[in-house]
Amino acid sequence: MGLYAAIDLHSNNSVLVVLDAKDKVVYEKRHPNDLQTILAQFKPHKKSIQAIAVESTYNWYWLVDGLMGAGYEVKLVNTVAIKTYYGLKYSSDEHDARRLAHQLRLGILPTAYIYPKEERAVRDLLRKRSQLLRNRTMHILSIQNLVTRNSGKAITQAGIRKPDEKALGLYCGGNALRIMEIKSSLEILRCLDGQITVLERKVPEQARLKPEFKQVTTIDGVREMLGMTITYEAGDMERFEEVGQFASYARCVESSRWSNGKKKGEGNRKNGNKYLAWAFIEAAYSAIRYNERIRKFFQRKKARTNSIVARKAVAHKLARACYHVIRDQVPFNEEKAFA
Repeated sequence: MGLYAAIDLHSNNSVLVVLDAKDKVVYEKRHPNDLQTILAQFKPHKKSIQAIAVESTYNWYWLVDGLMGAGYEVKLVNTVAIKTYYGLKYSSDEHDARRLAHQLRLGILPTAYIYPKEERAVRDLLRKRSQLLRNRTMHILSIQNLVTRNSGKAITQAGIRKPDEKALGLYCGGNALRIMEIKSSLEILRCLDGQITVLERKVPEQARLKPEFKQVTTIDGVREMLGMTITYEAGDMERFEEVGQFASYARCVESSRWSNGKKKGEGNRKNGNKYLAWAFIEAAYSAIRYNERIRKFFQRKKARTNSIVARKAVAHKLARACYHVIRDQVPFNEEKAFA
């Protein structure tokens, strides 16, 4: 008789549940987050366990890898897609784990993609780079805002990088505290510049460049590091049945609910991959600047809406093009993408 297991994973403990084919609880207990302890609980039932559902939001690498390494079939639960019955008067971690095992048995458990273990380190390093880039932009904008507030003048990025004491005094009206504020941001900027350079040198050495990477870099606005980010974040394109699913995963589609021709609200706009969303927006900035056809498309959209919506429309076009480029292994065709 087949058994169905589920784990409700928390930061420091996990609730383990094993159900039989009639939803009878065979095993149920809370344990600390220790792989050997968890494997020991499943060992007596290993031959009968059909699969194990793991529910987690961020800390699942060690558990999923350990269970798969021990020979179990693992299903990573898509926590966003799990529907909660709000009529319940009482619920607990044990109830949640039983529900997961029950849905696993029925074959209706919403599952998420388990990213290949051997590629995660490079992907996470690219994510760290994008985080450092955003932090660098934040400090640049902070300095520009401070200068504009106190002097009424604008300062370029080049001016930020190499200010002398006289310039700092003019920008801040001689105020020592404001000068100190700018200097502290400049120190952080130098540190961020150094770390970003280190990562950009290390990633290409460690990355296993897939064949589709070369095709991705043919997309306007996508260079080496951005191409690596898109390739690693996209993962296996076979999981997307159509181009709209990939565009949605990249957060490049509108989220709204309609009924009887009227807008009733918006869905979960943050459902998807935020790193892909960032990558395609970055690509859009560059593509608009250097590609004449894309710039004209952007300007037409901007005339009807605004620059933010128009730039997002360009990112959407690039995401759709990227889907075909990666899936079909073909170069980017701007005429098809921006006809």
